[in-house]
Amino acid sequence: MMKKLLYLVHRLPYPPNKGDKISSNNMLNYFSARWRVHLGTFVDDPEDWQYVDLVSSKCEDCCIVNLPGWRRLTGSFSGLVTGQALSLSYYGNRELQDWVRTTIEHECPDAVLVFSGVMGRFVRDLLPAHVPVIFDAEDVDSEKWRSYGDSARWPLSWLYRREADKLLAYERKMAASTSVTLFVSEEEADLFKTLAPESADKTHFRTQGVDSVYFDPSVELDNPYEEGQRVLVFTGAMDYRPNIEAVTWFCDNVFNTIREKEPSFLFCIVGMKPTDEVRQLDNIPGVRVTGGVPDVRPYLSHALAACLPLQLARGIQNKALEAMAMSLPVLATDDALVGIIDHPGVLSHVANSADEMSRLALTILSRPRQANTAGRACVQEHYNWDTNLKRMESFLLREEDVH
Repeated sequence: MMKKLLYLVHRLPYPPNKGDKISSNNMLNYFSARWRVHLGTFVDDPEDWQYVDLVSSKCEDCCIVNLPGWRRLTGSFSGLVTGQALSLSYYGNRELQDWVRTTIEHECPDAVLVFSGVMGRFVRDLLPAHVPVIFDAEDVDSEKWRSYGDSARWPLSWLYRREADKLLAYERKMAASTSVTLFVSEEEADLFKTLAPESADKTHFRTQGVDSVYFDPSVELDNPYEEGQRVLVFTGAMDYRPNIEAVTWFCDNVFNTIREKEPSFLFCIVGMKPTDEVRQLDNIPGVRVTGGVPDVRPYLSHALAACLPLQLARGIQNKALEAMAMSLPVLATDDALVGIIDHPGVLSHVANSADEMSRLALTILSRPRQANTAGRACVQEHYNWDTNLKRMESFLLREEDVH
């Protein structure tokens, strides 16, 4: 008989159109084929309600709760009053809590997978000691907020540092109270071990995956660019602060130098929900902001390189792996490539200053597109979802289940 898995994830694991949903969707696909999944999650984007039936069809049971945008304000106020991290207050929900409690009492799950730390609150003190619990933190979220605090002005700097301190305390409690804490890269795991040494012996890492059948450079796709354009492309959710900072930094510090020497240069920003700040970049001649697109592959297929000038990055970047799967060279900062295996021959051009990025970009733009075949080979060898999730599953199986 298939075992029961209680799977808690902070937003509906479909569609796989941003980093965390790529991970959570692949986890759902993997485990629903092998376990009876009881899914508890939120819908924080009204457009995602159309996918609820699809997600539900993969599960034994679901509790899918609406999380309206106004909760950010009320949750933040509640967090300040109660002394909690604002992120935790935002996700507090009685309906989901009651469903989790009932599911644990009536279904007696064999294991629990908590995807994103904020969901751990729902199982605290409810599970028998013998039930394995994975806390998949993805990255050290508290450090992201600390980085925001270091670069912001008061009072935001105070608010961000407060969030960092509160979240770190919560992350440490989660790690101490669960069987295993997983991060998306060895670097993130090592960082957390220094922040939570009491849980170092049960802190591990997993690896991202890429669907290299879908991201296949041999598939012929229509060119979305104008004839003669020499394109560097950035992909990612454009309401996410590190992505916003990356493209604005590039346009402010690098773009003009390249455009002056290569008038056919196009910097194409592809991603859902661009903020007003990002949309304004579309007014710059030679910059294109697409908004959400049904398929990102044509934009990768017909560019000369993926340009990933991230100034702040946590974990492994899906955008880098997807470009590599499409045999696309990558021009990036060190931060954008953290956690990706150093595979021989991969065409990754690293630039951490505006001058260096301009120089390398002009070199890429001056020649025909190079096929990053080693990049695709790296993805196929090291970033297969089923292989990586099988290792994750081993943490959910008790020793007697393995033998």
